[in-house]
Amino acid sequence: MLWGVLDKVNSEQIISTINNVWEIESLSVKNLMNTVNNESVVSVVKTLAECKNNGGRVITCGAGTSGAAAKKIAHTLSCVEIPSFFLSPADSVHGALGAVQKGDVVIAISKGGGTKEIINMLPGIKTKGAKLIGVTENENSVLANMSDILLKVKVEKEPDPFNMLATASTMAVIAVFDAIAIVLMHYTGYSKDQFAVIHPGGAVGERLAGSLHNSETTESK
Repeated sequence: MLWGVLDKVNSEQIISTINNVWEIESLSVKNLMNTVNNESVVSVVKTLAECKNNGGRVITCGAGTSGAAAKKIAHTLSCVEIPSFFLSPADSVHGALGAVQKGDVVIAISKGGGTKEIINMLPGIKTKGAKLIGVTENENSVLANMSDILLKVKVEKEPDPFNMLATASTMAVIAVFDAIAIVLMHYTGYSKDQFAVIHPGGAVGERLAGSLHNSETTESK
């Protein structure tokens, strides 16, 4: 049935729709410069840097698409030597919340701020003395009200026909934390040597090894 519908859609319509999605998503990311609170994002950067310096870990959590964003954010932060991992909200209330300790920072992501699986985690996070960064578009939500730092990330619209599929909004959240991770590289004095130690694999590892080898060769001359 699906192929029958697609047969009636010409290539120009397909490309037009694809370009429209890209335009909406790119504008959503660009508008972050005007919509993300500067004080909040600076607080997040300093909090994550202090967490690392004090031997804490960063735990990210989210359900559904927010969970996918949370996993990516944890990986990116780990790549810049901010020890991070993803914690499943569903598993957390069945004992996995024991991974969260005093001095840790929890980044909880929920577009509407009322995701049940996230809300169920919050009392335990607060009781254990971890700092909570809430990432949501709803500043009046339960997550926002319980957070130590509220990082509001809101897009004008999603590109799908129903304005409901978390696409542009998810990209915006990831873009915010991509920027935070890169700031942390500067803030913590992160070096290429450090990156080479933790990323020896793939094309990036080969480039790092080659770059460091060339640097050592130049210095020895």
